[in-house]
Amino acid sequence: MKSIHVQKALAFVFLLLGGWCLFFPGTVEALVIRPEYYVGNATSALFVACFGAQAMLCGTVIYTSRFLPRTFLVFGLLASVPFFGFNYYFYFIKGMFTDWMLLDFAGNATILAFSLLGHRLCVREAAAGHAIRANGGGSAAGTLRSPE
Repeated sequence: MKSIHVQKALAFVFLLLGGWCLFFPGTVEALVIRPEYYVGNATSALFVACFGAQAMLCGTVIYTSRFLPRTFLVFGLLASVPFFGFNYYFYFIKGMFTDWMLLDFAGNATILAFSLLGHRLCVREAAAGHAIRANGGGSAAGTLRSPE
């Protein structure tokens, strides 16, 4: 497995869950918000859809970019960890979410796991690429060594 495959899988998490929010905001709201907090109007659907659009934008950027080891690490630790706090607070403390919101928690855990795995794979790939160049190897287009 290569880091780019992990990166594409990471994008898929955002595109899938974001698409669900964007295209079916009423269903998402009805499933994840407890009845006593449920609003179910055009404005609440707009907010859920906006959240989904942002997630899809993020997924598109992840899919079309090339992550470096640092990108995986920062994304996994700095970007995903606050969402665990969000899930914990509104699920366990405030009790606003139904058990369906645990899908978001699972998505966040997957993001963290994929990011850490992607980091590890990307570091290995970079080290292997450096070793190939140092031994005179190169790409199909020619060697990547600097002139001596």
